[in-house]
Amino acid sequence: MLLYVNYFDQEIKMENDNPTIGLVLCTAKHDGMVKYLLGDKSKQIFASTYQFHLPTEKELELELRREISIIEYQKKSDE
Repeated sequence: MLLYVNYFDQEIKMENDNPTIGLVLCTAKHDGMVKYLLGDKSKQIFASTYQFHLPTEKELELELRREISIIEYQKKSDE
């Protein structure tokens, strides 16, 4: 995933675009592994456990908004 995010940042992303993120859907998630594999890029690449049904567009939108809120809150806490 990191390869794709970096490629997109260097070859496709425009100056006024928001930061590139990646989304990994998986059957299991190991936070320690993600931390060491991605380093500081782990804030741009999200891993989540696999679900047996596809979420609706509305559910995806709500989840993305929730994740963005968490990230923004964490950024403010770090300042």
